[in-house]
Amino acid sequence: MVFLPILLQIIIALGILNVWLLRAGAKTAYRGGDARSMREEFRVYGLPVWFMFVVGGFKLALAFALLLGVWFEGLAQPAAIGMGALMVGALGMHLKVKDPVSKSLPAAAMFALCVALALLT
Repeated sequence: MVFLPILLQIIIALGILNVWLLRAGAKTAYRGGDARSMREEFRVYGLPVWFMFVVGGFKLALAFALLLGVWFEGLAQPAAIGMGALMVGALGMHLKVKDPVSKSLPAAAMFALCVALALLT
């Protein structure tokens, strides 16, 4: 069963890295409101641009901690809990702007993966 937590760590980390490093400026079906980029999405939520950098910094740091947790025992669980907390915030923002449920699915899925990982480690 050691394989499953490592798989979850990699899936969560690569998903976050993809969204925040590769697709931050791209339009996706999951952006809040009618936003076409990460910056616009934070505006839709009524959050300042500087907060996007704070959230992004935390998400990237936690994603790297999840990857490092493959080799350093003890990193994965706190990183999963932190990432899960950030996903609760993401879900809250989608609710705030009354997005359809479909836009919340990636955050909900990531939250579920984080909970599973936290329980398995």
